Amino acid sequence: MKIKPSAILFDMDGVLVDSLESWWKSLNQALKAFNHKEISRDEFIKIYWGHDLRDNLEKMQLEPEIGNFCNTIYSEYINAVHIYTDTKDTLQKLKMYKKAIITNTPRDCAKQILKKFDIETCFSHLITSDDVRKAKPDPEIIFKACKRLDVSPETVLLVGDTENDVKAGKAAGCTVVGIDINADYTIKKLSELTEIVE
Repeated sequence: MKIKPSAILFDMDGVLVDSLESWWKSLNQALKAFNHKEISRDEFIKIYWGHDLRDNLEKMQLEPEIGNFCNTIYSEYINAVHIYTDTKDTLQKLKMYKKAIITNTPRDCAKQILKKFDIETCFSHLITSDDVRKAKPDPEIIFKACKRLDVSPETVLLVGDTENDVKAGKAAGCTVVGIDINADYTIKKLSELTEIVE
């Protein structure tokens, strides 16, 4: 049975775009600049991917300045970001819905990505880790998005690809669609979202 949410909230990295390479490379460049050991791609995916940069640095017991530097140099790695082939078409098909992005990516970097692929106009709001005190898995970012969209979290569909997205969505009371991850609905790729919503 198809559902009709009041709005759809999208995580960005891993849902709309593949930015893993760009974040891994820019973080390693920042670590190198501060004379810290670089991390392997596997370690990055296993431990740090999908988490807020500030939280990651805290986990590593490293200075927050590394995060600022990482964000500053991020534009050098923007070419390593790729949009998924079905993203634009799916967003077009869902144009009748209110949509917002909720991402642990800092605002400047998120805006660069959305602008690069010309999809910023598909969303009425962009809520990032800069707009909240606690990033996902805390549900604060979802409550903020729902307030701006003037909808109730219980009527909203959240689309994410990490454990943090699912946890945040469940804590806020949303229906969660997981891309390749267990949630209320699980899909393989974004285009399958149109089979779930009316």
